[in-house]
This record gives sequence, C-alpha cells and structure tokens, in this order.
Amino acid sequence: QVQLVESGGGLVQAGGSLRLSCAASGGTFSTYAMGWFRQAPGKEREFVAAIARGGVTTAYADSVKGRFAISRDNAKTTVYLQMNNLKAEDTAVYYCAADHWGFISQRPNEYEDWGQGTQVTVSS
Repeated sequence: QVQLVESGGGLVQAGGSLRLSCAASGGTFSTYAMGWFRQAPGKEREFVAAIARGGVTTAYADSVKGRFAISRDNAKTTVYLQMNNLKAEDTAVYYCAADHWGFISQRPNEYEDWGQGTQVTVSS
C-alpha cells in the first residue's frame, strides 16, 4: 500500500506560480510512474502530467505544455509539479497518483494509488 500526500496548493493570482509536492511512503517509489491529475467542479478528472520511473520521460496535457513541469526525486520519494503562468482555468483539485507498471499513462484507471488532493485556485 502506497500513501501519497499532496501539498503546496493555495490561492494565487493569474500569471503566478505554485509548486505542488507529493510525498510517497510505502511501496517502491523508484519503480513507479507518477502522474498528476486535476478535477474542477462539475468536470471529470483529467490528466495533467506524468513522469516515468526513471525520471527522463515525461508527458503533458496540451493545456499545460510550456507552463507546467513535472519532476521527481527518488531519494526523497517525492514528485513535484511546478506550475507557472497560472490561468483561471487551472483552478481545480490536483491529485497525484502512482502507476506500479512504471510507464507513463494518461488514463486514470491505470494508476493504482491516489492522494487526497490539494486545492489550487487561480483568481483572474
């Protein structure tokens, strides 16, 4: 059982930045692919970014390319999401997730473990 705890959310003005962190405990973090997803009120959970277990291969949703960056520190068993130039449409609860297969995926149902989420609110 892997426990994931997100932090770093908050209220920020449009154009600002936030860095989300997701600390993992239990399991073997370095073998997992990690993903970030988000869910806005009344909308389905959507893919944001993912990073493979080796930390080299990454993937991003088109809506965040060039603004967000995912990274990981296997020694600290933590994955990060640096979010720059935030927009009002980025407002959502952000979740991190672990894919035990180790290869990145944009499909939520391929991730076995999920955190509780952290709220990001961008004011325009």
